[in-house]
Amino acid sequence: MTAMHSTSAATLFPGGQPHIVVVGGGISGMSAAYELGRATRDGAPPVMVTLIEREARLGGKVVTERNGPFVIEGGPDSFMAQKPWAAELAREIGLGDELMVASPMRRTTWVLIRGRPQPLPEGMLLIVPTRIAPFAFSPLISPLGKLRMALDLFVPARRDDGDETLADFIRRRLGNEALDRLAEPILSGIHSAECERQSILATFPRFRELEKRHGSLIRGMLAARRTASPSSAHQSPFMTLRGGMGTLVERLEQRLTARILTNRRVMALTCDTTAARPYRLWLDDGATLDADAVILATPSYAAADLVGASFPALADALRAIRYVSTATVSLVYRRSEVGTPLDGYGLVIPRSEQTWINACTLSSVKFRHRAPDEYLLLRCFVGGSRRPELLARDDDDLVRMAQSDLRAVLGITAVPLLTRVYRWHNGNPQYDVGHLERIAALEALCPAGLLLAGAAYRGVGVPDCIKQGREAARRALDVVATARYPVMEK
Repeated sequence: MTAMHSTSAATLFPGGQPHIVVVGGGISGMSAAYELGRATRDGAPPVMVTLIEREARLGGKVVTERNGPFVIEGGPDSFMAQKPWAAELAREIGLGDELMVASPMRRTTWVLIRGRPQPLPEGMLLIVPTRIAPFAFSPLISPLGKLRMALDLFVPARRDDGDETLADFIRRRLGNEALDRLAEPILSGIHSAECERQSILATFPRFRELEKRHGSLIRGMLAARRTASPSSAHQSPFMTLRGGMGTLVERLEQRLTARILTNRRVMALTCDTTAARPYRLWLDDGATLDADAVILATPSYAAADLVGASFPALADALRAIRYVSTATVSLVYRRSEVGTPLDGYGLVIPRSEQTWINACTLSSVKFRHRAPDEYLLLRCFVGGSRRPELLARDDDDLVRMAQSDLRAVLGITAVPLLTRVYRWHNGNPQYDVGHLERIAALEALCPAGLLLAGAAYRGVGVPDCIKQGREAARRALDVVATARYPVMEK
């Protein structure tokens, strides 16, 4: 059964089946709606499902533009293979043959140091060296910086389980130079975050686990490398879909059995525990929907606006999650016009380099199907916590800034054949220190039948969002099966 798009929200469902409403049609909300349908097909009691999205399309930040032979990603271009939930979903909906890994032979990543790109030495696992010779001869870190990183083998492990900033953790274990040249551009860059505020437990808990188990990051990474299969050492950590990440959204939409309302905005959510269906959603055209359970798969600030009237403490907790805005600038060049031989995944840039862009992915090198061999597709990242003011500039300015940095850093003087800018206003939630405790407290404020899913809570990547959406769906089914209804706040 294919998804049904409706233009009227006022239509009442026949029968007495429980009604679950999913608000937000990004990958989290779509995954929740899919799981509700899948569970019913697999024998769970039948439920009615409505998915509401304020935009004209589903998918949220997962958006792929196919322009002739070029596959341009506006949002995420891939996902981490070690988190299985995205690949599992892709296989479930018939996209197993479309899954592909990044080019394993072109895994070089450069770091810009004093205006010159320096390759990460072989054997680096994220920011931790596991091979002595390549690291010792690399110009990326100074001799004193290397000695300080080696002291990780002797620095005592932290005894308690409390949170700390990524910056404090890296300084403690590897030193300031490793923080400035490796951790800040690589680890904070993933989250568009400030390392001085970023939670180590919420974003890179494995580092603390390695410290606790092995007493040292280096010893921990060496142990992980020894136990890894020989094939995994040469396998890329990144996966994508041959036709772009948008393929996942397109196929998932085809598999949804929910009623889908696009171009519709939920204005408020109220609760009446005496009603047959305790939740009521008010839409922008005045229509209402009554529900037994609601999954809010929107940004946390949008969820706060919806629940404020009925659950003010929950709304305050949701608004406490910070967001930053980012943009991507994609540029297509003829390879023959790019003098510098570029053969790697991309370039990360420390904050201290003071460039316009934060990083650059060589999209058509990382994933060869993104452009024909005679072309080069690059994608630059702008804004975030580093340069938020740049998002006030127009698209032409952002393109000029990217070109200026590419000319200075990579020697690309050619005029691009094609450019595309995608903006994500308040699109990146920030996992500040104490994030996991705040989320646990926030979830405790959610009454039965009101569930949260999305990048603001327990992981920002596509696999994390899929996992959260499907888990929220299963919890919603448990709630309607036991008919537990909320208690209003006094």
